[in-house]
Amino acid sequence: MENSSVIREILRENGRRNNEVYAPFNPITGKGSVGERTEVVIDGFPLHAQYLPVEMQAIPLVKRLIKYGSLDAFLQAMGSKEEDYEFDRQKAIQQFVRLRIRYDFPFWAAMFVYIKNKGGGEDVLFRLTRPQRRFVERLERLRKAEKPIRIVLLKARQWGGSTTSQIYMAWLQLVHKVGLNSLIIAHQGAGSDEIKDMFDRMINSYPVEMLHKINENYSENEPKLVGVGKSGSIHRVPQRNCKIKIGTAERPDSCRGGDYNLVHLSEVGLWKVTEGKKPEDIVRSACSGVLYRPYTMIVYESTANGTGNFFQKEYDDAKKGVSQFEAMFVSWFDIEQYSIPVSNPEEFAAWLYKNKDNGNVSSSREESGRYLWWLWEKGATLEAINWYIQERAKYTEHGMMASEYPSDDIEAFVHSGARVFDRYKVEKLRPSCRMPRYVGEVYADADDGRNALKNLRFRVDNQGLLHVWELPEIDEKEAVTDRYLTVVDIGGRSNKADFSVILVLDRLFQADGGKPVVVAQWYGHIDIDLLAWKAAQIAAFYDNSMLVIESNTLETHDKERQVDGDQSQFILNQIKDVYPNLYARKQSEEDIREGLPKKYGFHTNVATKPMIISTLIKVVREGLYTERDGRCLDEYLCYEKKPNGAFGAIVGKHDDLLMTRAIGLHICFFEMDVPKFVSRITSYKPKRKRAVSAATI
Repeated sequence: MENSSVIREILRENGRRNNEVYAPFNPITGKGSVGERTEVVIDGFPLHAQYLPVEMQAIPLVKRLIKYGSLDAFLQAMGSKEEDYEFDRQKAIQQFVRLRIRYDFPFWAAMFVYIKNKGGGEDVLFRLTRPQRRFVERLERLRKAEKPIRIVLLKARQWGGSTTSQIYMAWLQLVHKVGLNSLIIAHQGAGSDEIKDMFDRMINSYPVEMLHKINENYSENEPKLVGVGKSGSIHRVPQRNCKIKIGTAERPDSCRGGDYNLVHLSEVGLWKVTEGKKPEDIVRSACSGVLYRPYTMIVYESTANGTGNFFQKEYDDAKKGVSQFEAMFVSWFDIEQYSIPVSNPEEFAAWLYKNKDNGNVSSSREESGRYLWWLWEKGATLEAINWYIQERAKYTEHGMMASEYPSDDIEAFVHSGARVFDRYKVEKLRPSCRMPRYVGEVYADADDGRNALKNLRFRVDNQGLLHVWELPEIDEKEAVTDRYLTVVDIGGRSNKADFSVILVLDRLFQADGGKPVVVAQWYGHIDIDLLAWKAAQIAAFYDNSMLVIESNTLETHDKERQVDGDQSQFILNQIKDVYPNLYARKQSEEDIREGLPKKYGFHTNVATKPMIISTLIKVVREGLYTERDGRCLDEYLCYEKKPNGAFGAIVGKHDDLLMTRAIGLHICFFEMDVPKFVSRITSYKPKRKRAVSAATI
């Protein structure tokens, strides 16, 4: 495609993105608002045309109004008398509004909720911004599905995520259910003061009649918020029989939960760990009483603040889908205010495209053209990228900018070391990642001992830990030498330890100059003796492939890894007499002369680790293998060279998948012969004859 055509396509796409960012949004009419909506026209209403949530159409009153098409026709059908017409008209409108505010949070907020005007001046009604609408979409999806709301929100600064959480909780309290109590915990005292001020503004301006049922008696002067106790941190809305408690992470006693249904924890990533006060302890105390049922809500919300802390771990687990929570990320370019018009869009687009592969920068206060093009590929508009260029000049390091304005949830968690892998090259491996074809385990006549390799078969089991992208290809007449390679990275048994990984690579395509491919992977926690036999079974299942056991936990190396000591010799002793195709390190001439025994397993030490990491850097840079598991690519992006010169994962992350690739790919390219096709009967004798069954697949 010629450059001029590319530029025109960029400009067309930019127009489409801007139309999406600045799409019409009117919370009063409902046009462009949250959720699925249908246009409804009712003559005689203050709003002639409204875009109502589809759920409202099942309500009898709404169905009748839609049926008759006008308020007059509806009232006539209901038998309204002429002298009562105006009263009945106002009552019908009031009933309709009461119904709509239950189904339409943006409408309720824009009609009745006043907040502080950031630009100064009088308070303003709360109209959701684009990222706030995205957040409410997520909250509403869970509420409408009658699920507990559990979200970990990782965000860029200054878009009102905290405000949205608190006002949404107030909506549940003031509109939906009587007796819902809320607990809000801020980072520090100033934050709790702002939260209290926000709630005061909202409740002071909130119509008292909206706290009561229609036709219920009330006084215009009745209190809407009263203190509870002497602490000053608990208040009650008497009309809704609900409490609002506000505490701070600086004072753990103020964070104790109780009979609470809705909990919002603000800026959790900034909560400090001190003696006797860890963020997880505060969270446990605050949330332990919240039942797992509909119309309960817990939101952990924060900007990122380094790695290895409670908030990062919670976000990672939510992203993996292993906790009660859902993960949500809001980047800086999701926020419409971070945008500066481009004076010459065609020239800017041409410059951006021309420098898309340029990794050079002239100062520490700018990003490379390659990074800016990556922002375009992530979905940023040209105007947003222009803003980023201007804002980046404030900061001397990318990490400082990323902590305030992250572009994705990987770079949000800033770390101190230097990234080992080029993120752009890593992302080029991602298109080949996919869900496994099968999930299960390899089984045999026994779990250990000599019968552990007899009658091997794969059984599909959704609770299994072996992910299979390609089953072994075994021809009874023809064999491929050195085709499969199995690598084991030893972790620990507990859930807090590093994972054990068994990786299988298929080297078939290397026979024609192609790439090795990840075809299977076991990933989990297991007792060491069982890991030994599991590895032998998987290696044997893949045509008696070479089995490489890593010695990965020397006292002088990898001190940060959470494993159970160097267990490689234990594993080798378990299986060496049963599984013959074990990897052995090359012996020196002196060792051979002295008749020393072979040393089995790949020994990771201060000499070999830089070597295999260098190989992996080259393989990733040049795309020399095919990856299937996207989690491994995430490990590449979180791998660093630390200030002391050692390689390792950033605090709070793992490198178990990465290490199997580093060892396996180094052996693939430098220590194994090129695969060859030979006669299995006359020229090639497999290490051990075995039966492979696919009947259970």
